[in-house]
Amino acid sequence: MDPVIITRTAETQWEAVSDGRTVGHGDISHRPDGRLFVSVDVWQDPVFDRLATAVLADLPATPVHTLVAADDPGLKARWERLGFAVGRREREYTLPTAPGALAPPPEVVVLPGTEADPGRLRALDRAIREEVEASVGWRTMPAEVVAGPTGSLPLDPAKYAVATRGGRYAGLVRVAAVRRRARIGLIAVRAEDRRHGIGRALLAHALGSLHHRGITSAWAEVDETNTAALALFEGAGAERTGGCIELVRH
Repeated sequence: MDPVIITRTAETQWEAVSDGRTVGHGDISHRPDGRLFVSVDVWQDPVFDRLATAVLADLPATPVHTLVAADDPGLKARWERLGFAVGRREREYTLPTAPGALAPPPEVVVLPGTEADPGRLRALDRAIREEVEASVGWRTMPAEVVAGPTGSLPLDPAKYAVATRGGRYAGLVRVAAVRRRARIGLIAVRAEDRRHGIGRALLAHALGSLHHRGITSAWAEVDETNTAALALFEGAGAERTGGCIELVRH
């Protein structure tokens, strides 16, 4: 094989060229929660180690993360050869949408985000983010924390539904619809309002709303250590369709 030339083409991109042809790309991305992720795609297997090693050599000595499909042991082994180890695992589920067969508890009312008070919705979102960060941390959550340039948190009410308990904003669900499918990005309930069926009510509301919009299925990712979320989705008839592994090198 001709010598492979690896060049950093941009702040976050690398390219491997052999005999004048591109044979691989490397990219890095910074997640809003501070994690640094690396990805490598190659068209010639022997190039992987060289390209990945070149990318890693250019990175600061901080933890570096990457994602591989759970059913791709070959790619997982490649990263492990370079010092990566399993950090966490996610399951991916698909759920059929349907009208809300599950009525919320008597004291719980679920509102579309567009009918919620913007200030109270934003305060709920902020409170839940702080609770997650203070407990398991966002690094264990498939959902990303997206912050604006000034640190503000953009929030589109059309993607949310809010559960109130006794008139208090207690939980939320965020859904992003893409054509005939939708992603349930986050279901969260404030710590003091858990164990009252609010999560099930939010999920039922989301699936019913999608059904009325002609969307037949939704998908979601759940961290394998989040037993409450696993029980919620599997109890709603979710079918496991795949998953991914987050690998970390310290």
